[in-house]
Amino acid sequence: MRRSARSARSARSGGRSRHDRLGDTAIAAATVVALGSGVWLLGDGARTHTPPQPAAAEGSPDPGGARPAAHALVPSVPTRIRIPAIRVNAPLMGLALTRSGSLDVPPPQAKNLAGWYEAGTIPGETGTAIVAGHVDNTEGPAVFYDLGALKRGARIEVDRRDGSVAVFTVDAVEAYAASNFPDEKVYGAAHRPELRVITCGGGYSRTTGYQGNVVVFAHLTGSR
Repeated sequence: MRRSARSARSARSGGRSRHDRLGDTAIAAATVVALGSGVWLLGDGARTHTPPQPAAAEGSPDPGGARPAAHALVPSVPTRIRIPAIRVNAPLMGLALTRSGSLDVPPPQAKNLAGWYEAGTIPGETGTAIVAGHVDNTEGPAVFYDLGALKRGARIEVDRRDGSVAVFTVDAVEAYAASNFPDEKVYGAAHRPELRVITCGGGYSRTTGYQGNVVVFAHLTGSR
């Protein structure tokens, strides 16, 4: 998945002030580019399975079950993301914007690698932090292949360069068609530390590829 952006600035280290970074809404709607090709699905006629998609019950946050938000952390560059429920344990690279203004993506050949939008909010500080990764590559499933199977209440941990770990709790998991992606809902500003984890999904077509994106919504509930 790649979304266009209105403007760009060079990425800096975790010590940046909030005013030195792009706003949470810098990434805007225009183009979706697959975080996964689905090519491996076509390599064997007997292979018809596709990545799991979110259940409808996971798409609406349950206010009664939501854990209170933790206080924002001091900014520090994220280095790794772990999602125990779906066996994700992957290093994080910084993602900038391409020359055309789109969010870049991790190299597809690196199956166990995710990226974070380093010109935006740092995971753990107030605002909406963005993490993206491939669902597959030409060889098979990649880092976020099982993202659609995640449930509300699951834990996401982000290791940070200062040795701290930001702990997020999943609020909702949703799939959106590329033609109806809710940019403001996904990328919009937040008044607490929030996280979005994004990959391709929304079904697969042999002619047009993945039809949209799976998005996980989470908020900071602790640290260590």
